[in-house]
Amino acid sequence: MLWNIQAVLFLSTAFDHLIDATMIIEHADGRRLDGAPTLYTLKPGIKKDPVRRWALPDRVFFGNGACAILAGVFLSEAPLPGFYAERIIPGEGFAGNHIFVTDGVIAFDHHGYSLRSRLLTYHTNGWAGRSPEGWNCRLERVTFDLLDRRDLNGNQMLGPEQYLHDPIVRAKTYLDRVNHAEASARARAKNGAAI
Repeated sequence: MLWNIQAVLFLSTAFDHLIDATMIIEHADGRRLDGAPTLYTLKPGIKKDPVRRWALPDRVFFGNGACAILAGVFLSEAPLPGFYAERIIPGEGFAGNHIFVTDGVIAFDHHGYSLRSRLLTYHTNGWAGRSPEGWNCRLERVTFDLLDRRDLNGNQMLGPEQYLHDPIVRAKTYLDRVNHAEASARARAKNGAAI
């Protein structure tokens, strides 16, 4: 079934106060007609407005700037062994920074568990689809403290105390809703199917 609609998420603290994250859905499976993955896009200014930023749903919040906090809490809580953080660093002048955790095969971020290769493809194709100028990136293992303000600020990210409320508590709550053993096993099973 082909859908050709624009879905708009109405995100607010009150019904009459609209903040935005938009997503264009062209196919029933979520792909755009041009083949690029669908990504949430915030209206300009939301990341700089602490109230509007905090009001975003968890998945959008952790997918638009607070990914380092989610990864840092994951590593500190260690729901599964053997994970470490990696960072997608866009080329000069491009947006698209992202931090996730992985064991080298599966990964976890605001979407939940997936194959690491699938997460990388989704993220890079999504940003490349927005940048006809030739979006590019590099991948690095994270070597700094993901919950330390100075380390995060030094890498152009907000520290935990720079949000309206405590994002560490929010990340713990988000992680507590996940059955890590089952979700990671489902992702790992897809690796066997891909071989």
